[in-house]
Amino acid sequence: MTFLSDIAHLLITADLWRATLEAAALLLLPALGGVISERSGVVNIAMEGMMLTGAFFAVVADLALHNPWLAALVGIAAGGFMALIHAVVSIRFRADQIVSGIAINIFAAGMTLFLVNRIYGLQDIGHVGQSNLLPYVNIPILDQIPFVGRVLFQQNVVVYAALILLVLVNIVLFRTRLGLRIRAVGEHPQAADTAGINVYAIRYGAVITSGLLSGLAGAFLAIGISNTFVPNMTDGRGYIALAAMIFGKWRPFGAFIACLIFGFGQAIYDANSVIHVSQYLLSMLPYVLTLIVLAGIVGRSIPPASDGIPYSPGTE
Repeated sequence: MTFLSDIAHLLITADLWRATLEAAALLLLPALGGVISERSGVVNIAMEGMMLTGAFFAVVADLALHNPWLAALVGIAAGGFMALIHAVVSIRFRADQIVSGIAINIFAAGMTLFLVNRIYGLQDIGHVGQSNLLPYVNIPILDQIPFVGRVLFQQNVVVYAALILLVLVNIVLFRTRLGLRIRAVGEHPQAADTAGINVYAIRYGAVITSGLLSGLAGAFLAIGISNTFVPNMTDGRGYIALAAMIFGKWRPFGAFIACLIFGFGQAIYDANSVIHVSQYLLSMLPYVLTLIVLAGIVGRSIPPASDGIPYSPGTE
């Protein structure tokens, strides 16, 4: 009864749902990037590595510059650079996109570990000071609304940015000419090319955009939530974002719903001190949810027709 009462009490606390939204926003950024990339026809499972690279360079820049905004830009650029590598390998050289993504994830893990040891030695990389973290912003008046104010209007600035990007990406993909071109390239690149659309330019732009968003997610994790860098600190979040994208059937709002589910699992884990359940059991919850989602959804989700298929003019 004590356990059940602890769970019931936790579910009605604003802090749980606030943490859920924060964790969901962290996943939403790379998930949106994945939607854009795969809508253009390029599979991107390298979001894990892009996030990790963004997190590392954001912390390095913040410790050097003492400016979280510039540090976030460095993290974004780092994620974009990793995405550029994936784009060149996948689009220019038409390599297997899955292999390229896995290679980037492995490379990012090894590179960041090497640089931590090379730059900082065996000592801890150091913690970013509170004044140099991406800030939490309370929206005046709205933050005083009972329960809702705590959940929605007392969040990190990146959470607000992620929600705005959610709306913008949905509008661009389904309400603009650019979005139509992205979707056309992902569905039938040969027809898009015949219509005068530059297939390569669209795909490069989409993949790099996914890297920029993943880099922002990494910066948020490192200098918005954790205030430090730890090797492999992304801890599979890039893969969870990939699962969210598939769950959402390659649509922004569908991916957001999945991110909320996974974010809830993470928030429950973080609230372990309240419900007194084995931390090892709770640590599996986000990944168990991922497996359940993929087992139940992936077979019924249909990706863009040319997703994962390298384009070569005159061969399709």
